[in-house]
Amino acid sequence: MARKPTDKQLFKMKNEWLGQFYEEVKPKDFYRAVFPEGSFEREGHPEDEKCNGILTVIEGEKARNYIVFDDLNMVDEVKGAEFAIMSPVGYSGRNRTAKNARWLYGIAIDLDGVEMEQLRDVFHQMKHDFLPQCTYCVNSGHGLHLYYLFEKPVPLYRHLQDQLREFKYELIRKIWNRYTSTYTEREQVQYQGIFQGFRMVGTQSKLGKRYPVTAFETGERVTVEYLNDFLMDDSKAVTDFKYKSDLSLAEAKKKYPEWYEKRIVRGEKKGRWHIKRDLYDWWLRKIQSGAVSAGHRYWCLSVLASYGIKCDIPEDEVLTDALALLPMFDNISDDEHNRFTKRDVLDAMNMYQENYVTYSRAEVERVSGISVPQNKRNGRKQEQHIKIMNAIRDIEHPDGEWRNKEGRPKGSSQQKKLVEKWQKSHPDGKKADCIRDTGLSKPTVYKWWQTVGKETDLVEKRQGAEWYENNKTDC
Repeated sequence: MARKPTDKQLFKMKNEWLGQFYEEVKPKDFYRAVFPEGSFEREGHPEDEKCNGILTVIEGEKARNYIVFDDLNMVDEVKGAEFAIMSPVGYSGRNRTAKNARWLYGIAIDLDGVEMEQLRDVFHQMKHDFLPQCTYCVNSGHGLHLYYLFEKPVPLYRHLQDQLREFKYELIRKIWNRYTSTYTEREQVQYQGIFQGFRMVGTQSKLGKRYPVTAFETGERVTVEYLNDFLMDDSKAVTDFKYKSDLSLAEAKKKYPEWYEKRIVRGEKKGRWHIKRDLYDWWLRKIQSGAVSAGHRYWCLSVLASYGIKCDIPEDEVLTDALALLPMFDNISDDEHNRFTKRDVLDAMNMYQENYVTYSRAEVERVSGISVPQNKRNGRKQEQHIKIMNAIRDIEHPDGEWRNKEGRPKGSSQQKKLVEKWQKSHPDGKKADCIRDTGLSKPTVYKWWQTVGKETDLVEKRQGAEWYENNKTDC
């Protein structure tokens, strides 16, 4: 029986196989292809009013972002670095956040568990149009990074970001199959968002400095429409690349003065629900119980960070909890080259920001590989739950003083008046604002909300809000 090659031998074998059919490209040439000349601002020329690339170098326990200008000189400066990552995204500002993202230059997919058999099958499936042909294939060590570079960059309007994330997840589902990876179980699939950074071409792979991340040109640029044809779920296709409103900011100011004052002048953010810390504590216990697999450690901590800000947990407490998990996470490493370090923890903590509070239950399950059951009254059915709550009520109020002799719950007339008063004071107000300002429950406000006679065109208001969210992302 042939002896199985070591990881380092396998890395060289993959480079040799790819080199037989495709041309290897230098790091700067690769990133010039990702970000064509003129994509970014020239260094020292803020009048260009363009975006820039951002690369992140992690040294020890510190992570530092560097601006990449149009000359791409920073790519050469980090060549050989132990840990440097970059995403195919143009940003405004110095931080790799969804809020600052402006242009998506391509989709990069991390395919792990790739040995020689899987490598050959990836390109066999591409050749026969079962998988989309990637523009570049990057040998990253244990796996491959497949880059699908767009003919034209896609604008990262706020309303498109969620669609593009679901679109990418669906592509990952297609590409990560039992023939392309040794990880054959569905829970082993690793889902990455559109802003995910990958080890840079020319820097060290996990195998060390003698095994740099290497890129090969393997195909043509693609369009989103081309990738749409490979989705198993057509509902995840992305077709809308335009703003949802044609109003100028001056027109929006005139048409929606209250919205303009609140969002533009005062800079107030959209409101959101603040969750009790029970969710955060539950997730932390779930991780501590050993439900995490080696391939999902990063994302489990990322979810912890997003739940931390969602539940108003102080960042230092979240970081302390995350670092306490480090020994356990490192112990489940697959091999010596897949160790989990403080750098991984710090990178996952990037998710501690408002942009990630909207992570859905289904999305958390995808990226973490952990089941998140719906909260259904502690597992009880509605009928059983009502009987238990009624029994508790009768024990606490044996004389039935909870009843209102007039036939409606106590305080309902006051609640109705409170809602009506708030509406009169805020003729253009929304239910969510009323809930926040009055402290009443959502069902109560919805029950007494009066819509008859209101002259506000809610459809136009939504369009105005969408205009702001989309247009403020312009470079």
